Amino acid sequence: MSGNPYIYIFTAAFVSYLIRVLPLTLIRKPIKNKFIKSFLYYVPYVTLAVMTFPAIIEATQSPVSGIIALAVGIIVSYLNLGLFPVACICCGTVFLAELFI
Repeated sequence: MSGNPYIYIFTAAFVSYLIRVLPLTLIRKPIKNKFIKSFLYYVPYVTLAVMTFPAIIEATQSPVSGIIALAVGIIVSYLNLGLFPVACICCGTVFLAELFI
């Protein structure tokens, strides 16, 4: 990386500032469009999923055990168990899968 590091810091700060300020200044009226409202409602969930799913698969020694634990976690969470039991069951699933794979 050559050049002045302050230019990079300023550019990153400016872009980050624009991303946060532009929506506040450009959109002053309440959003009435159902599609845009639903899109904005699901953005945090999609962002979390995009960051979490690859980490679930790549955090284990073999991706197969991560995929198995993901499938078991989806099934167990569908049974309305809480976050802590689902996490414990997924950890146990990874442990067992790593023993046999």
